Amino acid sequence: MYRSSHCLLMAACLAIVSTQSSSLAEENVVSPIALHPDNPHYFIWQGKPTVLITSGEHYGALLNLDFDYKRYFQELNRCGLNHTRTFSGVYREIPGSFGITDNPLAPKPHRFICPWQRSDKPGYFDGGKRFDLTQWDDAYFERLRDFRTEAQRQGVVVELTLFCPMYKDELWRASPMNVANNVNGIGDCPRVEAYTGRHQNLMDAQLAVTRKIVSELRDFDNLYYEVCNEPYFGGVTLEWQHRIVDAIVQAERAYPHQHLISLNIANGRARVVDPHPAVSILNFHYCVPPDTVAMNYG
Repeated sequence: MYRSSHCLLMAACLAIVSTQSSSLAEENVVSPIALHPDNPHYFIWQGKPTVLITSGEHYGALLNLDFDYKRYFQELNRCGLNHTRTFSGVYREIPGSFGITDNPLAPKPHRFICPWQRSDKPGYFDGGKRFDLTQWDDAYFERLRDFRTEAQRQGVVVELTLFCPMYKDELWRASPMNVANNVNGIGDCPRVEAYTGRHQNLMDAQLAVTRKIVSELRDFDNLYYEVCNEPYFGGVTLEWQHRIVDAIVQAERAYPHQHLISLNIANGRARVVDPHPAVSILNFHYCVPPDTVAMNYG
């Protein structure tokens, strides 16, 4: 099961593979968290060397309208923790998924919010209108910005995980990207083809939502992006992940500062060969330190 004590100590679980610039020179613009220029095993945030420490189980804090993220961030701050991980809302779970009780990723009917706007046509998986993957939900993006603001107020850095594989058919049946749940005819494919780039209309929707999220969060410094949770399941291809990385880079090209990008590499250990030059963080679940970090750092 993938819900774990993810990144309890980020410095132990991440292998840094690039020296992306962390210059703080530009005036009047806050630079986002970056790799420390003197030692990229650490971060630099708000001008100080930083290690991120957390216990991050509440992946549904953003997409679940019943989740009180303000109280959650206050509790992280009270406990001396400074990091969290949340899913964007492109992926969701359903009650009973993975046997998790009170799973924040499994909102109650009509309490799920995501980047896409509801249409006027009924038929969504657990009630309500189907989604229009060409229109944005203003309420979602207002919540997204407030989520970041509250995290920043409590000194919390957020790893925003953009996508997650469909582990089971039941999760694909609940996805807005499934053709049954949108009015655009997008996602007429098996779940294992959702993150392959084989279906152009689905790929276009995924690139568009990536660019939209990046544009909305361009001014926040307490943020880095993870492309996809556990992409070694559900048919996710490396080529597809690299297209999402490219979309983030292109979307941020005109901005004064760029955010770090993470790839979730493996459960346990894996050797990374020829990493994408824009990726600065390799994220391992159930990491086997120090071997994994050591063999990927050079």
